[in-house]
Amino acid sequence: MPTLTLLDREQAILGFNRRVLAQASRPDVPLLERLRYVCIVSSNLDEFFEVRFADVLDAARDKSSGVGVADVEQLGRAGHALIDEQYSVFNDQLMPALAKEGIAILNHAQRNEAQRRWVARFFERELRPLLVPVSLDPAHPFPQVANKALHFIVKVGGKDALGRTEAAGQVAIVKLPRVLPRVVKLPAEVSDGQQLFALLSSIIRAHLGELFPGREVLSFSQFRVTRDSDLEVDDDAVANLRHAVRSRLSTRHYGRAVRLEVVRSCPEDLAQLLLRQFELPEAALYRVNGPVNLVRLNQLIDQCDAPALRFKPYEPAWPQGRLPRQRPLIETLRRRDVLLHHPFESFEPVLELLRQAVEDPDVLAIKQTIYRTGGRSALMELLIEAARRGKEVLVVVELQARFDEEANVNWAERLEAAGAQVVYGVVGLKTHGKMLLITRREARGGASRLRRYLHLSTGNYNPGTARFYTDLGFMSADAALAADADAVFALLAATTITRRLRKLVIAPFAMQARWLEHLRQVREAAAAGQPARVVVKVNALTDVELIEALIATAQAGASIDCIVRGACRLPPGLPGVSENIRVRSIVGRFLEHTRVLYFRWGVAEGDEALYLSSADWMSRNLFGRVELAWPIVDAQMRQRIIDEALQPYLHDACDAWLLQSDGSYRPAAGGASAQQALMLRYGGA
Repeated sequence: MPTLTLLDREQAILGFNRRVLAQASRPDVPLLERLRYVCIVSSNLDEFFEVRFADVLDAARDKSSGVGVADVEQLGRAGHALIDEQYSVFNDQLMPALAKEGIAILNHAQRNEAQRRWVARFFERELRPLLVPVSLDPAHPFPQVANKALHFIVKVGGKDALGRTEAAGQVAIVKLPRVLPRVVKLPAEVSDGQQLFALLSSIIRAHLGELFPGREVLSFSQFRVTRDSDLEVDDDAVANLRHAVRSRLSTRHYGRAVRLEVVRSCPEDLAQLLLRQFELPEAALYRVNGPVNLVRLNQLIDQCDAPALRFKPYEPAWPQGRLPRQRPLIETLRRRDVLLHHPFESFEPVLELLRQAVEDPDVLAIKQTIYRTGGRSALMELLIEAARRGKEVLVVVELQARFDEEANVNWAERLEAAGAQVVYGVVGLKTHGKMLLITRREARGGASRLRRYLHLSTGNYNPGTARFYTDLGFMSADAALAADADAVFALLAATTITRRLRKLVIAPFAMQARWLEHLRQVREAAAAGQPARVVVKVNALTDVELIEALIATAQAGASIDCIVRGACRLPPGLPGVSENIRVRSIVGRFLEHTRVLYFRWGVAEGDEALYLSSADWMSRNLFGRVELAWPIVDAQMRQRIIDEALQPYLHDACDAWLLQSDGSYRPAAGGASAQQALMLRYGGA
């Protein structure tokens, strides 16, 4: 077997963001949605630098890691190139196109006299009282600069209030409070029938001199610092994980600096001063050709009155045929399992199942895992209400879900105050599996017994993201599956394995081994000339052992397709190595999030398996998290998943990108979109 070099994970993450950015250049995407893709890339890149790039820097400092300065520089160059491309799309494509639609961002030079007067009044009334310049001198050290907070650095000349003059000018820092709107819409009376906007930075730039009365503004620039923001808590060294996470949240915004953004016109002396202050090399300086922090342009999108420039509204459907509204949901679940395909089908049945459980006097206990649910959540309110009504409520809250820690800590405290039992899973492992378990007392034949109802999902219990993430939810009254779920809750609450699992597959104990076993079965079938097929749909594919097993299975003759939205380290199509493997990424209107695994190793009915899972094929998921997967045994439901979550994506020629063996992607030839087809199927498009 020829030597195999896997693709670089960090470069693969940047590659995913290039594919997202390509959406901003598609003429078939509505104009404001194209701008939103630019904002999404900015948000993704912020997280990339806060977490991934920071990890690479740490690895480079560790001489035994194998990561060197050259790797950091190469990754930095790729980051610079992507950000330059992003601003090019913003300036050269989107802004001119929006201007043709009567939507424009005006700088000071472009504003007419009436507009300038309005902006001046806005500055004096809304902004100036909140802006406090801090001059740098021995009595005024450089102020604390929080992660991603926007500031101005200003050099002023002339005498200060005490009559002192510095020959080189005095430097001051102006913080732009986060409470201020970053995009201000000009009123209709000065907009001449258009939708005109002014950026906060542009307004302050035009009135900087008013913050330094009697002095001359010599030079200035916006700047923003990105810091290492990965929240690390030593689970073994703390007595109370919630208190430890709460304590660390206050320091997250002041981690080690990893990136400095300034405007392209930033004077060199100011840029160098900032680099020295934040102890950054020249390569960490990003001179951007436009507003610092494009994420905030979401505010422009939200304020625009232009329905034709947005995606046509899509309202997810309630699956009335499979889950009649007029009947209690548990009655349907006694008869059959129910599959929900989000966002094409509504997330509301999940909320309704929980709502009915809260109101049902025969429901005794509710158990739920929470990873990301958001700061406002009807689902969490229902759990709180269940506890208030005296039901036994156990909630496994993952306190270390990145960037959702504060919301989860707040929910944990509210749940405990209502009387719910809140636990934080197994020490050293994140709880990423999604499950809801309802226990109900039911009469049967003159006697009563306990029966359990279960919901499992490939995605989070977040009604908001369920509207634009693709996921599969599974409702069931299957006794064996529910018993397995109960055993997993026991593991999470008491770190006790109460029974051998019959249907659920759990990481970190058995999941990778299960996938390796199925790949072995497929490999042996291929070697024997039997049908041999693998389809893997995940968000990321980086686990080395599974990649090697996929390649060995393909070399035995199996046909393998991988649908990987994000980072993939497997190089497909290498002659003699991976020529039987195809990898594609789907980037469309909705964020692909389903995890579906299909294996075929013969012709018999039992020579096939299909699983849904919460886990990607990454080592961190398989060994650093509690993850769940479950088989779909009903033939009709299995076929539905193949028809909706696999086949359309394998034939997508609109939103698909095909991974090449060198790590680059090329767009598929024009054709059908899987997501559009599913929207049409469910009647919401």
